[in-house]
Amino acid sequence: MKTSKSRPLIAYLALALFVCIGQLMLPQYVQGQEADTEVEAQVEAAAPAEKDGKSIFDMFKAGGWAMYPLGTLSIFGFGLIVYNFMAVKPSPILQPEVAGKVDAALKDIDIETAKTLCAETPAPLTNIVAAGLSRVDVDNYNPEQVKEAVEEASAEELAGPFVLINYLSVVGSLSPMVGLLGTVSGMVKAFNVIEAEGAGSAQALAGNISEALITTATGMIVGIPTMFFFFFFKNRYGKITSRVGRVVGDLQFTLHTALRKR
Repeated sequence: MKTSKSRPLIAYLALALFVCIGQLMLPQYVQGQEADTEVEAQVEAAAPAEKDGKSIFDMFKAGGWAMYPLGTLSIFGFGLIVYNFMAVKPSPILQPEVAGKVDAALKDIDIETAKTLCAETPAPLTNIVAAGLSRVDVDNYNPEQVKEAVEEASAEELAGPFVLINYLSVVGSLSPMVGLLGTVSGMVKAFNVIEAEGAGSAQALAGNISEALITTATGMIVGIPTMFFFFFFKNRYGKITSRVGRVVGDLQFTLHTALRKR
């Protein structure tokens, strides 16, 4: 019990750690690039403000066009993480209180009450049980028909929540690729400057190289925590679905035993 309760806390701490790393990395990254490309005479004459570093908005602008899709992906990924923290829990999916009442109704072979309980509390588990109960004929009970109905409903009901978990994988995979595309774009601009003005245009080269490196760093900052939470929620959901199968199997056994005693 202590282990299961500590997992959400570990995930929240990991998310906070990634955010802090991102906030620390980007300013230092840009400052490092400025220090490498500034000419000493220009620093003394015209760059007193740059010594204080750039704001996040300045870095966003310096990253070029790739920062817009990366910003969208970061918002989408953060929203999915928050949503999955609220949705991927045992209680909303398993409905343990309703499952206990359904079990009591099945012991009394009260199929209509069990159906009503499932209809009043729609959830993946109750929907699966309701699908199985819809094929129950007390006078001519066929467990194979009930089993088939449960398997068909399970495939449909349990696939829905996993779709939003899979979207985390999409965000985690696309973010570094978009960042890499921004890197290529920035390097192409840098070589165009060299071709047009020569290698002496340090300020123009620094801007293009900064764009390339900022997009790479941003893609990693968005992609790494997103992939971490994808596997986190995937494993959590896998355990919940295993419990769904066990609870449904227990309810089937309760009904089968009650009908045999009858």
